[in-house]
Amino acid sequence: MGKDGRTIVYYLSTTSNQLNECMSEDHVKERVEQLRILHIPEGGLPMINLCRALRSKGITATACHFYANRYNFESDVCLNLQETPKHLRDDEIRKYLNKAIKEYDIFHFHFGGTFFPDKSDLEILKRAGKKMVVHHRGSEARLLSAAKSHNRFVRVKPEWTEEKIRKNLSHLSKYIDHAIVLDYEIETYIKEYYEKTHVIPHIIDISKLQPNYPKEKTKPLIVHAPTKRNLKGTEFILEAVEQLQNDGVLFDFKLIEGLDHQKTMELLSEADIVIDQLRIGSAGYLSTEAMALGKPVICYIREDLVDKYPAGFPVVNANPDTILTVLEDLINNPNRWKDLGVKGRAYVKQHHNAAKVVNQYIDVYKNL
Repeated sequence: MGKDGRTIVYYLSTTSNQLNECMSEDHVKERVEQLRILHIPEGGLPMINLCRALRSKGITATACHFYANRYNFESDVCLNLQETPKHLRDDEIRKYLNKAIKEYDIFHFHFGGTFFPDKSDLEILKRAGKKMVVHHRGSEARLLSAAKSHNRFVRVKPEWTEEKIRKNLSHLSKYIDHAIVLDYEIETYIKEYYEKTHVIPHIIDISKLQPNYPKEKTKPLIVHAPTKRNLKGTEFILEAVEQLQNDGVLFDFKLIEGLDHQKTMELLSEADIVIDQLRIGSAGYLSTEAMALGKPVICYIREDLVDKYPAGFPVVNANPDTILTVLEDLINNPNRWKDLGVKGRAYVKQHHNAAKVVNQYIDVYKNL
């Protein structure tokens, strides 16, 4: 407002606007690069890939596993607590917590775990002025009663009772406002607990998974690699395989269990068709890896969630009731295999590529 009461409008030149934009972009980049984020206490390859993608953006990000794992994932830090007597493990964790408080600003908890089982570290971190986000990935959030209302096939890990899950969610959400989930299936269980939930898909380092598209042949190789047979519906897959082989349908079948991640990927790369899971109702990390390898994937997607996936989602849907006919149809139509594989690879590049997806995580961190 001028002294004479008139409104004064300042017209900035294009050069000035561009300068302001550059200053703004530099400021945002500086803010992002100043982020120091610790990921704990377990998370496997998805957590490791996320940290690598964050570091590619100039962010300090560390993937820390508390225990070694049978898949030989190479995390940035591993406390190897399996080598420490049980009565001394809390002391080792406390030492690492005290060290981490000095080194990191944001604590990203995976699978609903924190430093201690009783979550006492959340109060310590809050008092220290640290920001926190929790990442729910599956069994630690999947409420059986809620899941059954949409999915009669679902099973859960018996150690994760509803009482334990609700107690854990209540405790976490008392201190943490933001929760990240991998898909809308998991979101249905946790959204009532947190102020804000973010659905962000699996991160895949697609450069490390080269496609090997299936060729038409008379005897395809079908692969299934369950982590937990009961949760994945392995029994229905084995029954379908036996029935089809008895009926004279030609194919080879390989069940992959107990191998490290590298060997599992090598075997998946040889497959012509990959079967993921038939019970949970959403596409898991294995589905994404198999699609990145250019494989047609069979997996159960809950009917109410099908439309939640982006257009062009190429997974072949099957559940315990339909796996026999779905698998037989896919085996008998080899002209579909490469087409599904190509679409799967393109889908992962579009929706799971680390270089793209990581920006969604950064947006969450900036708003904590």
